[in-house]
Amino acid sequence: MPTPFLLLDFDGVVCDTERAALLAWQDLYDRLAVPLSGEVRARMLGNSAGARVALADLAARLGRPVGDDEWAWQRQRRTARCAAAPARPGVDRLLSTAEGAAIVSSSPSAWVEEHLRRLGLRHRFDFLVTGDDTDRHKPEPDLYLLALERAGVGADDALAVEDSPMGVRAAQAAGLRCVAVPWEPAGAAGLAGADAVLTSLSELDPRRYQRNEV
Repeated sequence: MPTPFLLLDFDGVVCDTERAALLAWQDLYDRLAVPLSGEVRARMLGNSAGARVALADLAARLGRPVGDDEWAWQRQRRTARCAAAPARPGVDRLLSTAEGAAIVSSSPSAWVEEHLRRLGLRHRFDFLVTGDDTDRHKPEPDLYLLALERAGVGADDALAVEDSPMGVRAAQAAGLRCVAVPWEPAGAAGLAGADAVLTSLSELDPRRYQRNEV
């Protein structure tokens, strides 16, 4: 039986950019001599509004808004850290056994293309579906529905791989099975709705998640 067509999120699944982005926020907290609490950190994980969470927290604790120069410095740190972000462990092995694979990401196409080429992984993917392709992004299913259309397969013959609750909801709203692989253990707390939660892509055997095999 053929393996499912793989539909992988990019940030945090294929490339460790989510960790890099969080570390850039830690850099700013350290620069401002403000401890980053575990509660705020947890709220930032896998949250597209994570920057707003951090900025609001810093403003409350500093007693003033984050300055434009401080905000610009954080973005520079994010760019630098993401430029060095590695592929997630197990990505190459997983893709080497896939019969078909695509990226499904809310991020802009240029961002995804840049990092895939930097990592030497662009050729592993049949196509990319990114935030440039649809008006609505995750947790809406539009990106995944477009990916299924481009792949020419039904949801039963594909498998999504995500790292965030919003991504899991998007995949399942499109009728897909979804395996969650959070990039750190704390991120697993909100992923109970996934069909499986793994600690590493190295644990993922797509054949186990064929619809008629479960």
